[in-house]
Amino acid sequence: MLEADIEACFDQIDHTALLERVRRRIKDQRVLRLISAFLRAGILSEDGVHRETITGTPQGGILSPLLANIALSALDEHFTAAWEAPDARQERYRRRRAGDPVTRLVRYADDFVIMVSGTRQDAETLRDQVSTVLAPIGLRLSDAKTQVRHIDEGFDFLGWHIQRRARRGRVGKRTVYTYPSKRALLSVMQKVRRLTRRRRHRLLGNLIRALNPVLRGWCTYFRHGVSKQTFKYLDHFTFWRTVHWLRKRHGRTRWATVRRRLLPNWKVRDDGIELFRPEQVAVTRYPYRGTTIPTVWTSSAA
Repeated sequence: MLEADIEACFDQIDHTALLERVRRRIKDQRVLRLISAFLRAGILSEDGVHRETITGTPQGGILSPLLANIALSALDEHFTAAWEAPDARQERYRRRRAGDPVTRLVRYADDFVIMVSGTRQDAETLRDQVSTVLAPIGLRLSDAKTQVRHIDEGFDFLGWHIQRRARRGRVGKRTVYTYPSKRALLSVMQKVRRLTRRRRHRLLGNLIRALNPVLRGWCTYFRHGVSKQTFKYLDHFTFWRTVHWLRKRHGRTRWATVRRRLLPNWKVRDDGIELFRPEQVAVTRYPYRGTTIPTVWTSSAA
């Protein structure tokens, strides 16, 4: 598997190549001129200096994600052509039996991985292949962050750590598990630390209102993976950070009094609102459906 990273994707996209791809679908010259003007509008930095944008799509702009996806659709076209042929399934099966490599691209915006059924050398060869596809649109791979990994080693993608391990309860069987990545966990823990600093909030209710959206959103995103133990860890961390915040806010009050008044039944609540508890989030695993997942772009999903 090739875990790839594009170096400064939003800053390096070639405007000419991008507009050429846009023209394949849009013929209205007024719209094309508007997109061109958007690309050349420049950026006003925090120090008040206006910088021209000769290349790239200004990150943070309302149109930037769409334009970046249009540019990177060159990758999709290159790697999905073999999967869309009428006899693609039989051809992939034949190639596997013959020991030839079979690849599949999984991309979300500028984050993508290329799965390879083959040898490490086959995956290494893909690096040059991807570089060749990206070069006409002005992009290149990051040498430091682009690497070949085996699925047994695991890799991080969109906040998830994906790894093949021995299947629980099935001797000799292996399966792919998805866990919240360590980076994603450290990120949400850092947000909790910032919010539970002593001088950040005056009232417990304000603290709870700030913490709950962060915890609820994070858990909602990761509730479809192997996340139960991670949720328990985050719950324990958040609860005791909040308790320590309470103790500091009432430093002259005995701990027993603080616990009795502010932590009835060990529940953190104030002003009609209660602290969100990640450990209570139900984990619902998605069954593997491969390429049979319907989308709004297929007639079968209508």
